[in-house]
Amino acid sequence: MLGDADYVALASFRHAIRRFQAFSEEKAIEVGLTPQQHQALLAIRGCPPDEATVGHVAERLILKPHSATGLINRLEALALITREAAATDRRRALVRLTPKAYALLDALSAVHREEIQRLRPVFTGIFEQLG
Repeated sequence: MLGDADYVALASFRHAIRRFQAFSEEKAIEVGLTPQQHQALLAIRGCPPDEATVGHVAERLILKPHSATGLINRLEALALITREAAATDRRRALVRLTPKAYALLDALSAVHREEIQRLRPVFTGIFEQLG
């Protein structure tokens, strides 16, 4: 059974996550991206090149395939990604970041890492409270 302290810790955890999310959304908007576009670029950058597909983006962002396709189309229109056929299966399209996307993502990731380091003691304390 959960006690009052558990609920305080859970509420603090949700608040800390939301604060980080608000920070992340603001930083994405500052560089001209939607938060979802930023997440998609990060998902593409964070996976092996032969796994960077629309399906991977859909899975990582918890989107339906048609929503992920629309997102990828918008990123392509912004010259942030390109598509190419997979070498092993020409029907399968791989998405690649452009140099423009790498530059945006590098800048965003640096400030995100700083924020995560700043929040680390907050999360550590919450995790200790939750046992």
